[in-house]
Amino acid sequence: MPTYILLNKWTEEGIKTVKDAPQRIEHAHDTIKSVGGELKAFYFTFGRYDTIAVVEAPNDEAMANAVLKIGSRGSARIETLKAFPEAEGYEIIKGLP
Repeated sequence: MPTYILLNKWTEEGIKTVKDAPQRIEHAHDTIKSVGGELKAFYFTFGRYDTIAVVEAPNDEAMANAVLKIGSRGSARIETLKAFPEAEGYEIIKGLP
């Protein structure tokens, strides 16, 4: 399954209700699972982003569906990156003219 990195920054509402973060993260687990994916890792971070998640999902459409559902709750802004495993990245590079 494709891997995605979610870079999350709390909104003003999200930081006001930060004590609800465990329930929101559980909701994210459930939402990702509902589209056939899995939240593989979750980190609280310092710096530009407040949290980072590593997610596997069946395809881009499923990931977009999950991110829109999670984002529509209004507690975080999410930047989604599609990640390629090292070996797959090498294959892409080898295919360059």
